[in-house]
Amino acid sequence: MVEIESIRSVIEQMDRRASVESVYGEPIEVGDKTIVPVAKIGYGFGGGYGSSDEDEGGSGGGGGGGISATPLGALELTEDNTRFVRLESRKRLLLAFIAGIIISRLWGRRA
Repeated sequence: MVEIESIRSVIEQMDRRASVESVYGEPIEVGDKTIVPVAKIGYGFGGGYGSSDEDEGGSGGGGGGGISATPLGALELTEDNTRFVRLESRKRLLLAFIAGIIISRLWGRRA
């Protein structure tokens, strides 16, 4: 069946791409530090097939897939230390900003 071969081909291509290089970016030299970007990579796919009953004129097919890449942070490497620096999500940053405004207004009323 052609459909099964197509699915196999997609799976093989995804398998080749799911590698360390997909998660860790190219190292960047900054002064005495080396920065290595880190991301979370996700793959997904699905498929389907319908009726092959020729009396009803039915047939089928279908498929789809997707990939997502989410930056997580970076590894910071020095001669003395290695640490992971996490990127903060925008939601947490927005909440901290709003909390800062509320606290500054409350603090201003007390003064």
